[in-house]
Amino acid sequence: MSNSSLSSLPSTDRPEAAARLRDALIDAAFTADGLLDLLGAPAYAALARSEIVPALRATRGDSPLAALVRLFLLQQPVPHARVADVLPVDACVDSGWLVRVGGDELAATVDVRPYGGPGGEDWFIVSDLGCAVGGAGGIGSREEGVVLGVGGASTTLAGITVRTPVTSALDLGTGSGIQALHAARHATRVTATDVNPRALHITALTLALSGAPAADLREGSLFEPVRDDETYDLIVSNPPFVISPGARLTYRDGGMGGDDLCRTLVQQAGERLNEGGYAQFLANWQHVEGEDWQDRLRSWVPRGCDAWIVQREVQDVTQYAELWLRDAGDHRGDTAGYQARYDAWLDEFEARKVRAVGFGWITLRRAGAAETEPTITVEEWPHPVEQPLGDTVRAHFERVDYLREHDDAALLAAHFQLVAETVQEQVGLPGAEDPEHVVLRQNRGMRRATKVDTVGAGFAGVCDGTLSAGRILDAIAQLVGEDPVALRDRTPAQIRLMVEQGFLEPAR
Repeated sequence: MSNSSLSSLPSTDRPEAAARLRDALIDAAFTADGLLDLLGAPAYAALARSEIVPALRATRGDSPLAALVRLFLLQQPVPHARVADVLPVDACVDSGWLVRVGGDELAATVDVRPYGGPGGEDWFIVSDLGCAVGGAGGIGSREEGVVLGVGGASTTLAGITVRTPVTSALDLGTGSGIQALHAARHATRVTATDVNPRALHITALTLALSGAPAADLREGSLFEPVRDDETYDLIVSNPPFVISPGARLTYRDGGMGGDDLCRTLVQQAGERLNEGGYAQFLANWQHVEGEDWQDRLRSWVPRGCDAWIVQREVQDVTQYAELWLRDAGDHRGDTAGYQARYDAWLDEFEARKVRAVGFGWITLRRAGAAETEPTITVEEWPHPVEQPLGDTVRAHFERVDYLREHDDAALLAAHFQLVAETVQEQVGLPGAEDPEHVVLRQNRGMRRATKVDTVGAGFAGVCDGTLSAGRILDAIAQLVGEDPVALRDRTPAQIRLMVEQGFLEPAR
């Protein structure tokens, strides 16, 4: 990306202009809540599908907010007089946020989208024109260095990130800067990197317009911009994880063969983490013929790290190719060209014996003592979950520590309580004396469901922290006429599973 391409963006050397623009946007209710009030739910939802006609209809009025929506979200030229009523026009033009067009109109140079922060903050995500999800054109740009706004992947990563206060955070492949913006709430220092200098510039704009502290911005791929002696308490990345033949689009195509970019990112993260630090990524991975996908991912985990890997979705290679060809807008062009690109994707997958592609989350946590045996959990969970999940992720690793420190004897001596909002379901034929099986189901976090036997259900049901696990099992043994020693021998595995999955927690 040449420096000349950066000249088309607002200046990062005019922080006072960004501050004045921010104040004006908030005063005009150009916020997530303000948009919903102005547009109404149907038009607001249509923007998320990149359909702008309902929003155009809703902004026919002459209110300041309607003018801002047309200017920054719908990329429509707006008469100078209307803009001057709500924005400091001269400052916005001088600093490059607006340009004069036509006879007496103004146009935005970037897409600005209101974004509600987790603490009720009024934030703004900057992206290239037509490339904010919910902006005028949606995604689909074929320009190599285009910088996208907020999409589902961005918000997913922001939602699963552990949000404990930290000294240092690294946003790898920052894009429009949403992860750096979130990290600025709980990290003393934020470093953001990207191979695309345009993305770094736009990240600076996002932070400035959102009123967040500036980040340390560095150009380069993966961990290249990070010095050898630098480590972090938190690393996050929504990398260009698309597995494609070649690297046409910087924002999504990794440029390495197959899933090598994601593997390299995960493997190199371990040595960059401080003790107890987290590294959290979104990733794609190949399902290769004759290979267990879970074993493939276990091999990625660096030494000295616990890991929790969740596969959220799997697509066969045809679905995957079609998804990303449409993302680039190839289906709207020359039919022969589209078919040739489709064929090239399938050739690449066939050469690598790839039958499907998985998508999901990878979380690493740097373990403490060197002699600690890391715990690696790889699972498939395509079902709905509750966002944000950061506390759930942190609690998972706390349970990992607890179970690692407690053998079966210690579990039987411990006191547990059933986690709040856990319900029990009994499945069986109508009128049957006993259920065929019992299911425990969570209504929070991962919203898991797990089958337990009648002993496990009875045990969980009376766990209120009063009695030790062993005492509860002795009582159950007496009730059902079973040998208490045998019950104590066989039940710890089930207790361990219920703790691991978050149905039971140690009593405080």
